[in-house]
Amino acid sequence: MKIALLAPSLTAHDAVGTDVLEMCAALRAAGHEVRLYADHSQGIHESVQAPPALGHWLGARDLLIYHYSIGWPRVEAQLATLNCRRVLRYHNITPPEFFQGWSREHVRSCAAGRASLTTLATLGFDLALACSAYNLAELLAAGLPATRGAVLAPFHRCEALLDQPADTGLLDRYGDGRRNLLMLGRIAPNKGHAALFDAFACYRQHYAGDARLLVVGKHDRRLARYSRYLRERCAALGIADQVHFLDNIDDARLKACWLVADALLMLSEHEGFCVPLVEAMALGVPVVARDRSAIGETLADAGLLWQDSDPRLYAASLARLMRDAAAAETLRLAGRARYRREFAPRVLAARLHAALAPFT
Repeated sequence: MKIALLAPSLTAHDAVGTDVLEMCAALRAAGHEVRLYADHSQGIHESVQAPPALGHWLGARDLLIYHYSIGWPRVEAQLATLNCRRVLRYHNITPPEFFQGWSREHVRSCAAGRASLTTLATLGFDLALACSAYNLAELLAAGLPATRGAVLAPFHRCEALLDQPADTGLLDRYGDGRRNLLMLGRIAPNKGHAALFDAFACYRQHYAGDARLLVVGKHDRRLARYSRYLRERCAALGIADQVHFLDNIDDARLKACWLVADALLMLSEHEGFCVPLVEAMALGVPVVARDRSAIGETLADAGLLWQDSDPRLYAASLARLMRDAAAAETLRLAGRARYRREFAPRVLAARLHAALAPFT
């Protein structure tokens, strides 16, 4: 069967791009002929076709999988005209209110994307594959028939990361015996950085005065005001020298960050899934997280998960893990077991093939 994977843009190693590429590999391994379609691509080492060519390649018995993570009105109008079976892959769109006061462009694009949700949910897709039950609930609320919805966690690169040699320079820099806390995610207002810094400052003040926080994530020039605000907040809390922003790092440096991390601290306000939690499980890093959006669903019992926003709670949770080796090891084992059971590539591939079985 011919299968087209469609997304507005494809960037290697971001969450949507990774899901597309790993899904492509799984489908090809099952014997399907797969092509990628996008307006833009970066770091993709194979041909990416222009969306207008979709209709020329796909026939009535073929399949289109549209990865929806931002509004794309021009191509979404084209979807209704295609003579093929169609699957919607929903990654979630950040609510625009998170960007109020930071970026008008993000407010407009996210508002447009959220507004398209009802149109897409009722467009007549044969199937919708949401990355989480949280995402699926949004589709159902927008009008998707319940019989056409299913959950499939996103594909990832954890196995490649496990095999990746670590950057020795970063290992030497941060592997000096001091406590290293890790936050992984793009620098954006929905990621909860203010709460993260408050919890880290509390942890340093009451438990570990020499601790560091590694904030790994891409900076967006359109959110320059937000990035400046974060640095100003760190200075006001007296933690500027202990918070290390690592922007757009390669796989070797990312692997080193995971190896030196004593815990992942995830206080994001909005996630459609949260792939860093899966990476933490795969690499055996204990997690302390706030239960917001899809975070609790993804993490389940493989970390310390709280609904409260009190920074003292997160500081105390981190301190518990640092002084209680048995508790930390229990979380590591729970995380690895959950990874093997729910998120291993063979598990995701089997669930993808099962979901697409009616079309093959």
